Amino acid sequence: MADSTSFVDFQQVSLAYDDSGNAIEDISLSIGEGEFVAFVGPSGCGKSTFMKLCTGLHAPTGGSVKVDGVEVGGPLKICGMAFQSANLLPWRTTLDNVLLPLEIVKPYRSQFRQRRAEFVGWARDLLRTVGLEGYEDQYPWQLSGGMQQRASICRALIHRPRLLMLDEPFGALDAFTREELWCVLRDLWEAQRFTVVLVTHDLREAAFLADTVYVMSRRPGRIIERREIDLPRPRDLAVTYEKPFIDMVQELRNLIGDIRSA
Repeated sequence: MADSTSFVDFQQVSLAYDDSGNAIEDISLSIGEGEFVAFVGPSGCGKSTFMKLCTGLHAPTGGSVKVDGVEVGGPLKICGMAFQSANLLPWRTTLDNVLLPLEIVKPYRSQFRQRRAEFVGWARDLLRTVGLEGYEDQYPWQLSGGMQQRASICRALIHRPRLLMLDEPFGALDAFTREELWCVLRDLWEAQRFTVVLVTHDLREAAFLADTVYVMSRRPGRIIERREIDLPRPRDLAVTYEKPFIDMVQELRNLIGDIRSA
């Protein structure tokens, strides 16, 4: 039965792309509004497929997907997305890249000209929050990979979505930059408490950021483990070097190792 307080609700959801069988199968779960969840599992297990179902980019071939109590029937306006590649438009400045969703997403697009100064203020505030103040007029090729990803996160949040979907957003970055951006995302979430669904292969990332970690099986992807992360917030990076955290990550690693070798 669906939880009456759930924001994202999957009931016995399956998706088959073609005749080769299901990509995911019989997934039932509920995510509360403001919750931060992470999905981990072996490559090809359907983590990104889950995200596409959640945002309405794909329709399930079985079961029901609801967000905010409404059946998902197409791309969600209340959703922001960021990926492993920042995908900033090279001919637009950092500021203009961040503003892009406001130019194309309802209801903002019809208001963009009249409210441009206000929206620019929103963008500058976000860029300041992630450490990009002073880089508003730079083009993507003038930014490091970590700076581009910071701008990408700002772009995903500029239209104030209630649901943020992150697909390996830090996977292409070096370890130090990745940890810096974990803290940037942590602080943004602590301040605004939007709902986050993070898809990642990095078990430390999942355990550090999330309230709940879901472990998926090999294809067809099923939820085989739900692990609540019982660490107090706000979390400092120092916690990732303490034994309880290390043991938790090792348990997740062993579980996924067993899945891969089964």
